[in-house]
Amino acid sequence: MSKFRLDEVDHQILDMLIDNTRVPFTDIAKRLLISAGTVHVRVKKMEDAGIIMGSSLTLDYEKLGYSFIAYVGVFLHNTSQTKFVLERINEIPFVTVAHVTTGKFNVFCKIRARDTKHAKEVIFMVDDIDGVYRTETMISLEESINDKKRLMHTIFKDM
Repeated sequence: MSKFRLDEVDHQILDMLIDNTRVPFTDIAKRLLISAGTVHVRVKKMEDAGIIMGSSLTLDYEKLGYSFIAYVGVFLHNTSQTKFVLERINEIPFVTVAHVTTGKFNVFCKIRARDTKHAKEVIFMVDDIDGVYRTETMISLEESINDKKRLMHTIFKDM
């Protein structure tokens, strides 16, 4: 499979979509002095190539009552249980991210909860999964940086 080539117009379209995924194609077209149809076709090609994979919604979890963040390192009895454990973790909606890792933990998770009591309940759910030997938790005092946009802009500048 050949590598998809992005030209300057593609970069500009992506830059605008990174900043606001809901920006209308007509606004992008006006800014770039091209037709909205051209924007639509180029975005569709980038979707078909797998460069754009949907769009995302950013929520203010604090306003929704879910400001408590903890990271849970999961130790497994056997690494062969990883797939099974991940399937069970995926059934817990408060686990928002899970990584299979090397080093100290077999799996590393990010959880969102209402408060410490709720976080304890979520951690116990993870700990009760068959195959989990134990967990180790770190509480986030503050999410200081959470900015994928900077990385995406940097990647596109380097292409």
